[in-house]
Amino acid sequence: MSTTERPAAAAAPAIELRGITKRFPGVVANRDIDLTVNAGTVHAIVGENGAGKSTLMKILYGMQKPDEGTISAGGKPVSLNSPSDAIAQGIGMVHQHFMLADNLTVLENVVLGAEKLHGIGGKARRRIRELAQRYGMRLDPDRLVESLGVGDRQRVEILKVLYRGARILILDEPTAVLVPQEVEELFDNLRDLKREGLTVLFISHKLDEVLSVADAITVIRRGSTVADCVDPAETTARDLARLMVGSELPVPELRESTVTDRPVLTLTGLTVRGAGGRPVVDDVTLTIHAGEILGIAGVEGNGQAELVEAIMGMRALDAGTIRLGEEDVTSWPTRRRRKTGIGFIPEDRHRHGLLLESSLWENRILGHQTERPNVKGLWIDRSGARADTSRIVRDYDVRTPGIDVTAVALSGGNQQKLIVGREMSGEPKFLIASHPTRGVDVGAQAAIWEHLRNARAEGLAVLLISADLDELIGMSDTLRVILRGRIVSEADPATVTPEQLGSAMTGASTEGDS
Repeated sequence: MSTTERPAAAAAPAIELRGITKRFPGVVANRDIDLTVNAGTVHAIVGENGAGKSTLMKILYGMQKPDEGTISAGGKPVSLNSPSDAIAQGIGMVHQHFMLADNLTVLENVVLGAEKLHGIGGKARRRIRELAQRYGMRLDPDRLVESLGVGDRQRVEILKVLYRGARILILDEPTAVLVPQEVEELFDNLRDLKREGLTVLFISHKLDEVLSVADAITVIRRGSTVADCVDPAETTARDLARLMVGSELPVPELRESTVTDRPVLTLTGLTVRGAGGRPVVDDVTLTIHAGEILGIAGVEGNGQAELVEAIMGMRALDAGTIRLGEEDVTSWPTRRRRKTGIGFIPEDRHRHGLLLESSLWENRILGHQTERPNVKGLWIDRSGARADTSRIVRDYDVRTPGIDVTAVALSGGNQQKLIVGREMSGEPKFLIASHPTRGVDVGAQAAIWEHLRNARAEGLAVLLISADLDELIGMSDTLRVILRGRIVSEADPATVTPEQLGSAMTGASTEGDS
């Protein structure tokens, strides 16, 4: 979108927050925040992890109550005590992690919980088709959600919000799992929403995307507003990064090659079958060497998760072998693989990475219960684990009031930094890094990249899976493309563009193959 296409401001802002303050035990999440969002605009909110963005959006969506401050919608004061109150005010939220039932159709997902609006039959179907056509979403109400790609699933989430009458949409990290072509399609959808007078709050860490789609930007740092209604035409990504974290925007570029000829992980003919006997990992053969980062590019749902689970011993193989160095580990249980030197940064940190209701130091032990400094003899060494957790918090800049708080109290980005610190601290031979910087700010992203580079230089072999194509291209020594469970092509990180890689990932093109 051209930055000169600025809709005129409405007589009253769509949303106005004044003096919003929210305290939790030991921390002030929001401190006297002001935010003005004009109707018919895309308003971006950026800030580092723990800056208070999520808390602010939860307050606006009625999930939390502010301790101080006022909220106005359309120029009138409102009290938002629940999401139902927010929906009644025309405010809807699309969460980063989709909340869809795969075994239901688009129609069934959209109307679920809102059956009173238009029923569940022809009237609902007509309304969904009308909304989809009006906002350029091209969705068939009778398609099963499990058959949809990631971009279309996101459109179903947006349709759910629109179906309930929302005029103000909160989108939390909406491009995190999209390839470049899908990002542009989403932005086209947002422009259609704007033209109809709807308002979008766009939460993102991708500053180039923020600059391309936003009409105004608010920057939050350490719980406070440091810049409100910034004009994208008068700022740069570096300026925004400086406002957010006080540093320049990092670029994920590898140093000189450290790849050796020593194989660390060798996969031969790996096959995993899913429901109905269909291969979800199909005859995958890969070798990752010491000092090498091998990147896997693919639209989510093309076998990456199953491949990782097979390597970790969390999913049984139907065919193939896995070797770690000279050892055939195909039949080994997960714990033995971990003890032999496999580190694991999981895609889903809540499901596989953390015990949310346990303290940070207890989460430091998770998956490393038999390793120092977590044990002394046969017993857990609390003092050793606590001391090392404090080191991880310091070295990886985990924003927390202390190591005794529960993991659920941290922002998503700080949870991720804790996991990365834990897995890198075990000095693994081989590391699975599945979306290692998803949901982290530019400063934390730079730190994680630096830790991976340093470990690579010392001989670590890394399997990198990421939806951030700039990260894959900038960090990988070798790039493979996965499509429907098969490795279909190889790309040269030195020459391939994100657009070429995106085309290969969707099967639309083989450009970028080496």
